Amino acid sequence: MSRANRVQPDGSFATVPARGAFMGNRGCLHDDAGVIRRRHQGKLWITCTLREKAGRGAVPQAVPGRYTSLFFLDEAVACAAGHRPCAECRRAVYNDFRAAWGRAIGAVPKAAEMDAILHAARLDPATRLPRRHQAEVATLPEGCFILWKGAPHLLAASGLRPYRPDGYRTPLPRPDGPVTVLTPLPLVQVMRAGWQPVLDLTVDRPNW
Repeated sequence: MSRANRVQPDGSFATVPARGAFMGNRGCLHDDAGVIRRRHQGKLWITCTLREKAGRGAVPQAVPGRYTSLFFLDEAVACAAGHRPCAECRRAVYNDFRAAWGRAIGAVPKAAEMDAILHAARLDPATRLPRRHQAEVATLPEGCFILWKGAPHLLAASGLRPYRPDGYRTPLPRPDGPVTVLTPLPLVQVMRAGWQPVLDLTVDRPNW
């Protein structure tokens, strides 16, 4: 049964019969019936590998009392939703991310410090809705998501890629001027400092 656990670039959850290229979590979000009832639990929002670990079997969609598995088309979508690489299952990627964070922000922090900064950047405490910022397109690195003509688009080397849950559409010319950025500002700064999320510009992966 498909669940509403496929995360979109704007942070919303969708029911999509495909899991994408990455999974992740932000705490236990589901009730006893497996239905997602809240957007997050705590400040730890991570992006994990989909590779099955020896002896653990298939990737679970939910672990009672521990976490709710969330899925993303690719890592750029996960970043737009406010997630960072997991330090356990993606240690090398996490180390690269942390080093780029240090170059961008001036210090190499611990994970909890990054999570606190990211949490303040991704959610407005007054409305509990995703926080957005404005920027000139020319200043944004590849891998960022922007809101263009009311829909999420990826800034890629090939141009502006319209997002759909099953993959990206034909690239469009990049717009000029200021735009609304979906990717939280600290993650934009980390990308600008040389770290790049893994993109999937081909096709989506089938569900189990």
